[in-house]
Amino acid sequence: MLLPLALSSTAQTPTLPAPLPAVGGTTGQVSSAAAQRWRAAPAPYQSPTKPLPYRTALNPAQVRPVAPGFDVAAFEALANDLTVGQRVPGLAMAIVQDGRVISARGYGVTDVRNPQPINAHTVFRLASLSKAFAGTITGLLVNDGVLRWDSKVADYVPSFQLIDPVATGQVTVADVLSHRTGLRWHNAFDRDIEANADYYSVSQKLATAPLGCKPGQCYEYQNVAFSLVGDVVFAATGSFYDQAVDRRIFKPLGMNDASIGLAGIEHSPSWARPHVRARSGWASLQPKPTYYRLAPAAGVNASASDMAQWLLAHLGHRPDVLPAPLLATLHAPLISTPGEMRAGWRGARVDSASYALAWRVLDYSGQQVVFHAGAVEGYRGLVAMVPGRDFGVAILWNSTSPLPSGLLPTVLDTALGLPPQQWLHTELGKQLLLAQTNGHPLPQTLQMAGNDDAAADDEPGASSGEAVAAPH
Repeated sequence: MLLPLALSSTAQTPTLPAPLPAVGGTTGQVSSAAAQRWRAAPAPYQSPTKPLPYRTALNPAQVRPVAPGFDVAAFEALANDLTVGQRVPGLAMAIVQDGRVISARGYGVTDVRNPQPINAHTVFRLASLSKAFAGTITGLLVNDGVLRWDSKVADYVPSFQLIDPVATGQVTVADVLSHRTGLRWHNAFDRDIEANADYYSVSQKLATAPLGCKPGQCYEYQNVAFSLVGDVVFAATGSFYDQAVDRRIFKPLGMNDASIGLAGIEHSPSWARPHVRARSGWASLQPKPTYYRLAPAAGVNASASDMAQWLLAHLGHRPDVLPAPLLATLHAPLISTPGEMRAGWRGARVDSASYALAWRVLDYSGQQVVFHAGAVEGYRGLVAMVPGRDFGVAILWNSTSPLPSGLLPTVLDTALGLPPQQWLHTELGKQLLLAQTNGHPLPQTLQMAGNDDAAADDEPGASSGEAVAAPH
């Protein structure tokens, strides 16, 4: 079951193997004429294949404080209010500002059938928030000289194949982490994972999926293809992916509740069960193992306490673990993702959107926000950082409800001093809005719903690759 070590650890990109010859009529191959047409097709979006090895981080003098009147107690009250009457069973939130943890708390209960209070150390499943850990461990290996951003995946994972051999040899580590593998299908083969198939057999199906562009030149969100980075980490280091993340990220950052995998969450002293809607209200479930099999894409579990340390590190306050040049590279936009500007708060606030290395980068009313969302059955989460304000927030909850998603733009708007809008449709949310507008309700046209936006294509299985070919 173990992948052979394809290469020894080296800072140099290995010599590419000769392309595999196409075999006529074999599944996963294309005719030479079709391959020539595809290779000659113009790319819809031009983007650098690899991130720059060094990007200048923000100068401390460029960092501004949060807007006057930011009151963390008000947002803690809003978070608690979301659990009243089981709007959601439970929720955890971490807020950091100016290098300090100003809030890391839990609200509600872990399980409606056996209610235990959620606290700062209660573990939630992170779903696609896990992707940033994959990008970060890869960046640490690049810093070590073990990998390069333009290292070819096929050199580390000999079994990896796309439908075209030339494209197979072109896909880089950075392409995988930024969803630029060239695949035309969105979330390719997620349905197989949901049907309980194992990762390695499903990853072989990538050889049958059509391509929409040359690798590195177009964006389609992936979970199976993204998880190839775990194989690269193993081949480059000899350490399993979960061991590498634990050793290089969890332990140094003091993320003492964090783990990877189903066993990790189930063995936690306090963990939040997933919940779905039932006739009688919320019903708790056992977490499914399916997307845990894609550890780089969706395998991490963490608490509010853990997420506070994660935010601080990605805002530059742990240079002993994550140096500033690495952070600036991880957060640098690589490919435009205009589909992120849609209804809800993203449609109203986001002026442009891109994907970086396992992070989204949003222009949020003139401020750069580093962001990701995630969802898997019974869990949802949102993370946002504003480097220009040295501010970050993470919100995790243990249900399918989209309601808490409105909490994020409510917090961001207040931190940035933006004109208030009604993103959170609860009574306490309305009271906060009235307080922010001096008792004057907003015009109806500005009271925009923000509760339909928790995950989008960051949700595993949101749209399934082998059946859905149209771009989002």
